[in-house]
Amino acid sequence: MSVDHVVQKLYSSIDKDRDWVTELTRELVRIPSVNPKFHADAEQNREADVQKVLDRELVAIGFSTEQWDVFPERPNLVADLPGSEERSLILCGHIDVVPVGDPARWTVDPFGGDIKDGRLYGRGSIDMKGGVAACVAAVRAIRKAGIELDGRLSMHAVVDEEAGGFGAMDAVKRGKLAKAALVAEPTWGDVLPAEGGLEWARITIRGRTAHSAWRYNEIYPQRQEPGRLEPGVNAIEIAARFIEALRQYELDRTRARSHPLLPLGMNTINVGVMHAGAGLGVNGLPITMTNPAIIPDIAVLDLDMKFLPMETSAQYRKDFEAFVYHFAQTDAWLREHPPMIEWELGGLHFPPLNTSVDHPLVASLVNRKTQIGRKPDIKGFVAVCDAAHYAGAGVDGVIFGPSGDGFHGDDEYVDIESLVETTKVVAASIIDWCGVR
Repeated sequence: MSVDHVVQKLYSSIDKDRDWVTELTRELVRIPSVNPKFHADAEQNREADVQKVLDRELVAIGFSTEQWDVFPERPNLVADLPGSEERSLILCGHIDVVPVGDPARWTVDPFGGDIKDGRLYGRGSIDMKGGVAACVAAVRAIRKAGIELDGRLSMHAVVDEEAGGFGAMDAVKRGKLAKAALVAEPTWGDVLPAEGGLEWARITIRGRTAHSAWRYNEIYPQRQEPGRLEPGVNAIEIAARFIEALRQYELDRTRARSHPLLPLGMNTINVGVMHAGAGLGVNGLPITMTNPAIIPDIAVLDLDMKFLPMETSAQYRKDFEAFVYHFAQTDAWLREHPPMIEWELGGLHFPPLNTSVDHPLVASLVNRKTQIGRKPDIKGFVAVCDAAHYAGAGVDGVIFGPSGDGFHGDDEYVDIESLVETTKVVAASIIDWCGVR
């Protein structure tokens, strides 16, 4: 029997049982699994309960499963069907969700799993419990059809993606790898084999404190004579100059290079947080931030820094460090007291993903999606997701998932028809990549 004939039988089987993926998504949505780093509430921080449901379904399919806590009561779930490593594949999705926000802005119960007009509503429905459910449903259809895969197939349901991907990082550190990975984030049916890397960095600028009444002693020329008070150095003013220079550095970088699958200029540098004041605390932040009568000696800038898929983190850091060095050379004070750079702020770092558009898994997803609907676009992901962490360990990754809206917002939903389509495409691509015995 040809592979295409097998796939067509799978499509028919999924159509006949199309409610299964919807009901699994609904069950997952009805279990609140808000990331506790954003909102601590035992009633809503139920990632472990989501994993119990997925573990139940994966064991029923025939997977061997393993769970371990990445953080207390926040387990990863990894499931495996044995097979060859050469054709091994990971299906990955995160099960944590962002907080609901203002419930009054929702027209449905955020954790109710309501279905209206072909849409399944609820926090996490599109980001990304629908994609997780589609992956499970795809493997279930393969197993029900009695198809034995040649390559090892793994399912990774991970925690903490919304706060930096520490669940996937932990899985990678434990050697839970394969030749390729499919991450079922929402892509509206398009195929995304690339995303830029991401760094979080902290810049600490040092000045010198003084009383604000003596500011004139800092900014106007004074006779250098005995008894002159040591002038202050305003770290906020230095930070303002640094931000201006950083803006030009950002423009120079975005104009110099681009990636064919990503929008021009996506490799931005966002000054996301600034703390300034007097005295450096043990937490790396100013101690006094409420007294404008003090010339501040500390300014701390936290940066979100995106770089292109074909760039490396090492080279990106080297280039930025050179920029900071040259900025410091323009100022007598900074030459002696250069800004300090702290990389991987909060432990956060996303390697770039740059899988070839000619990769067999990419080709399979494009072909199978075209068979059952429109031809998908091949493009890059402008944000970041867990595919990055597998790519950093040498796993070829692709992002592909269902359609919907409201992620990180109000009235989040997943389109039910897209859930069924995603199930079909993922099932067919598993067969194409893993092969059959």
